[in-house]
Amino acid sequence: MKNTGILFFPAFDWSLGETHPEREERLLYTQEQLFEEGILDLPQIKQFAPGMAPLTKALLAQAVFPSPEHHDLDAHLIAAGSTLILGDALAKGQIQNGFALVRPPGHHAGATVLGNRGFCTLNNEAILVNHLRAEYGYQRIAIVDTDVHHGDGTQDIFYHDPNVLFISLHQDGRTLYPGSGFVEEKGGPNAWGMNVDIPLPPGTGDEGILYALEEWVLPRLQAFKPDIVINSAGQDNHFTDPLASMNVSARGYGRITERLKPDLAVLEGGYSIEDALPYVNLAILLALAGEDYSGVVEAKRPTRPEVPLSQIKPYIQELKREYDQVQANWLWRAEASLPGGYWAYIPRTIYYDTEGFQEMRYDRVRQCSHCGGTVYIESRRPPFHTRHALVRVPFAACPECRQAGYDLWEYLIGRMESVTFQDQPGNVVQFWHISKGVKVFGPSDPRP
Repeated sequence: MKNTGILFFPAFDWSLGETHPEREERLLYTQEQLFEEGILDLPQIKQFAPGMAPLTKALLAQAVFPSPEHHDLDAHLIAAGSTLILGDALAKGQIQNGFALVRPPGHHAGATVLGNRGFCTLNNEAILVNHLRAEYGYQRIAIVDTDVHHGDGTQDIFYHDPNVLFISLHQDGRTLYPGSGFVEEKGGPNAWGMNVDIPLPPGTGDEGILYALEEWVLPRLQAFKPDIVINSAGQDNHFTDPLASMNVSARGYGRITERLKPDLAVLEGGYSIEDALPYVNLAILLALAGEDYSGVVEAKRPTRPEVPLSQIKPYIQELKREYDQVQANWLWRAEASLPGGYWAYIPRTIYYDTEGFQEMRYDRVRQCSHCGGTVYIESRRPPFHTRHALVRVPFAACPECRQAGYDLWEYLIGRMESVTFQDQPGNVVQFWHISKGVKVFGPSDPRP
């Protein structure tokens, strides 16, 4: 029996519309179910109250353009802050694991934020990971995303981080938003192999997703030996979810949780408000608490055709072969405007489905054999041609990459509309805006 923390934050004041699938009822039915079943009276269940994350914590993980004041972040900061409360309780030994039942979700929010996409603005798990590293010294962290949609935002934030293993099991991006998450997405130049995307065919059920977990995810976790495992516990793989086409049951989620043994689970998606979420959340919580979840049975039964395990097994084996065969192919070059060293250039576009626009991104990462490398991202939102920039000095940065970050930050001031500088080892964020000047979040400037 484990002490299991639980925290609810329904975000009553945040809504995308009364009939939108992402609304506060997602958690209210779960609360009622847990009360009715008496789960919250179990001696090992410890409830915690929500709290707001400092803006500094969010900006250490993500650049919010054109400035944080342009966005309504309160509900997002409380969702993120609530995960930090459970993270603190775990790090201090008050609980052995925990489940943050919070909204808004966050795993589609990436390294740069120009608005809401996939119902996400701030990335709860990323803010949690950086908090645990900065405050408690965790070194190696694994994030396993079991949402039906590819966790593209979380992947984006940690794509160049050799100390964070990100694994996403999701419905094939050729059939579902956000259209990404394929095996060739193995990580950035200095973090190759630290990203594992497992796209599953529509109709995959309990046995199929458990096979992928046993055959691929768990061995990869065992080889990585993380200090902590975080589960992005999206529940839209359920067979009644209106936005996807998978066939996982509540008991299947319980089995996933039991096998994965996450230290912390954070709610992501899941939009079958009455037919799935109360049952799935109950099964996950029981599995975390070491209780029997075999009696959790939904009122409805699956109606979608299920892909048999006999087809899933060779499919997963072929995906693994493809993953192993993908080779790094980065073009390195020195650029006159960038600090010394060689940089990889990675252009990309990001679609904001909630607001209907494309972000143009021009990513560069400094070649380094000692750390994740300085990251420089230039962001634009067409048809506007104003430019914003993010400069990141990564955790465990070598002296050369840290100095390159400060040099680049000073060079970019006055050349963009706004610049965000993340000195992750120093736990400080500096933000410059053309009309506001420089603002420092966190401790005083710890420049090298």
